[in-house]
Amino acid sequence: MNKVVILVHGGAGRRNPSRRGLRTLRETLERGFSILEEGGRALDAVEETIRILEDDETFNAGRGSRLQLDGVARMDASIMEGKTLQAGAVASIQGIKNPISAARLVMEKTPHVLMVGERAARFGVSLGLETGNVATPSTRKELEQGLRSQKEIIQIYNTSFGRTSRFSGSPAGGETVGAVALDREGNLAAGSSTGGSALMLPGRVGDTPIVGSGVYADNQVGAVSSTGMGESIIRVVLAKEICTTMEKGFSPLKASRRSLERMAKRVGGTAGVITLRRDGRFALVHNSEYMGGGVQVEGRKPVVNSHWLNG
Repeated sequence: MNKVVILVHGGAGRRNPSRRGLRTLRETLERGFSILEEGGRALDAVEETIRILEDDETFNAGRGSRLQLDGVARMDASIMEGKTLQAGAVASIQGIKNPISAARLVMEKTPHVLMVGERAARFGVSLGLETGNVATPSTRKELEQGLRSQKEIIQIYNTSFGRTSRFSGSPAGGETVGAVALDREGNLAAGSSTGGSALMLPGRVGDTPIVGSGVYADNQVGAVSSTGMGESIIRVVLAKEICTTMEKGFSPLKASRRSLERMAKRVGGTAGVITLRRDGRFALVHNSEYMGGGVQVEGRKPVVNSHWLNG
């Protein structure tokens, strides 16, 4: 029987995670670990952990999702299990309280991997997913505070959508969330959920729902959940590259560092990853200033921090 392991992250960026955010990360880490400790599946632990983070508006996922330039929150999420490489994802989905659960329904209830937009939301609701008001007063206030120095993106918005943005602020927002886990049967899982990046054109989709970029899980190698600048992560297929590098014999730490260094060199951008190898070895690595996250391994106390080994 394997020792169970779970890692979580609350996003990589320039902002030091708040005490509340770190406290929530610890609580979710402990909840996910308890599922694994009691013999539960890695997939269940990942989904439950991310659902809790989606319900906390501290993070840029679910309830705390950033708003796009038209004032609408369009969310992305994905989940993958490593035994059969099954995966499910949703993109640009609105009005669903927990997008990670919608992603799991796509994986388990359809022959597809990715569903998008209104019909993805309708599909989730038809199977019992809870709807919710995603745009909170804080996210609206953040969006309304600036954009004074963001004339280019506003011009693209005005030209492309034939309207003038009524917003004048640069949203700070929270951060993307994710988790990876290893259960007693040796099965791995990875998941991620996000409200996207600041100053998004309506319809923009980042790395989170792209299998191989935002998440990847393979029982023969390991599991990864990425966070950061989605456009850069997509260009190097970050999560899959880290798994491929581990497959060549590199440790989770070295594989994560090498891949982040390559991304920075080739396409620029900052990111962070939580990486878990099939033998239970792990790493939390970022080339951003901060990445709120945590890890719990069976037989050890949980560790939560805002800064980890830089890439």
